[in-house]
Amino acid sequence: MASIFKQQYTTRDQNGKKIKKKSAYWYIDYKAAGGMRKRVKGFKDKTATVQLAAKLEKEAELAQAGVIDRFKEHRKRPLKEHLEDFKASLVAKGNTEKHAEQQTRRIKAVFDACGFYTWQDISASKVQKAISTLHKTAKIIEKEKLNGRLIRKQKNKDLGLISVKTQGYYLKAVKQFCRWMVQDSRATESPVEHLQPKRATSAKRRALEPDEVRILLENTQNAETMLGMTGYERALLYRLAIETGLRVSELKSLRAENFDFENNTVIVAAAYTKNRTEAILPLKQDTAGLLKDFLKLKLPSRQAFNVPHNSNFAKMLRKDLAAAKVENTGLDKLDFHSLRHTFGTMLAASGVHPKTAQDLMRHSDINLTMSRYTHTLRGQTQKAIESLPDLTLPSSQSQTQKATGTDDQPANGAYKPAYKKLAKNAYSGLKQSSLFGNEKSKMLENSASHKSYENRLLGIRKDQMSLSGLERARQDSNLQPSDSKSATLSN
Repeated sequence: MASIFKQQYTTRDQNGKKIKKKSAYWYIDYKAAGGMRKRVKGFKDKTATVQLAAKLEKEAELAQAGVIDRFKEHRKRPLKEHLEDFKASLVAKGNTEKHAEQQTRRIKAVFDACGFYTWQDISASKVQKAISTLHKTAKIIEKEKLNGRLIRKQKNKDLGLISVKTQGYYLKAVKQFCRWMVQDSRATESPVEHLQPKRATSAKRRALEPDEVRILLENTQNAETMLGMTGYERALLYRLAIETGLRVSELKSLRAENFDFENNTVIVAAAYTKNRTEAILPLKQDTAGLLKDFLKLKLPSRQAFNVPHNSNFAKMLRKDLAAAKVENTGLDKLDFHSLRHTFGTMLAASGVHPKTAQDLMRHSDINLTMSRYTHTLRGQTQKAIESLPDLTLPSSQSQTQKATGTDDQPANGAYKPAYKKLAKNAYSGLKQSSLFGNEKSKMLENSASHKSYENRLLGIRKDQMSLSGLERARQDSNLQPSDSKSATLSN
């Protein structure tokens, strides 16, 4: 049952003494549909508030029974209002204002292309079709002469359809918004939850080889100014990115005060890192010395590097790579984020423990460090093959036979199998034993016992195999029979 009450609050009177007061308005606390309790502001008049409470309680009971639609109000609201609330929730969860704005802009672009106005207008098929026809545009400034005066006008330039990968980002944003509507009790289910993005076939990034890095830095530090950055400043920026794995947004955020040259570290504020955690990364001693000389004339609050716009980072690097004659081989691409891949690859190639590499790369999953950001450097596969065991070396069995003289290799080069030599010696041993025992006829008649005896001789130890034929025959004549059949050979 709903309850009616006035909220109490503490304040101070004219003498500064704490006193308790009640609010001017009545409040209603009732059980809404779904079992959740809600608190609603009523009126100053208690009777009117009681009537409102009864109405709210009745609507909640009908909605719980399925008689009325409890989402009717949200379905009538414009999607624009829902998007504003969605953006506010993203910021409240800890996302940056930039990310929230980007997600909202993508969702709005899809809804505008589809002509959606309210929640009940959303159709999965229309969303899928609209995303596949979205175009990428860029703002450009055109100069025109009007009445002898030069006028600059800003226009949007069509760059063609967005890539399959970007289409996936738009669909992901729409699905996130629809899931939020369900979680915030504004809708029963998401109409686009079953949609799946297309599989992107974009080229993979590759890492630079160590020698390619040296060539890039050597040629860039003496190059001309590009996009407001001198050649030396660009080379120092590349070196810092390769030795720390910093991202573009993190490099742009650096100020002179972010470098601690006493401990040789660089500090990235939590607001600019991907995981929203402050990062303290070590610097190589020689790199720290170069940065200290470069930043000594800058104020602590000044930006460390005069970096260009985000869209020009890759363009700047590609031009410096082309000037250094470092070509992109194969289907893999090279952009500024490839320097972060180079950092991860060099950590692995240097024998750094995977857990340490994960901490330096600031990854939550070690599989991401070892699979996506670790590449095979040129020549590593060949070295791995060369490290396999040499199969041309003699085996341990062959070496033992040579040491004991039982390798069955006569001086004249003819090869005779070991079992034939043993069989021949067995025959000579049998003849001598028949003379001593006067049982020659019995041996020839019992062929089965003869084979058993031959097998017995094949199991003689290797040290006995090196004896002469006469000594082996003597030993053979003194062997004790192993069964009743071979016992007749010694009688």
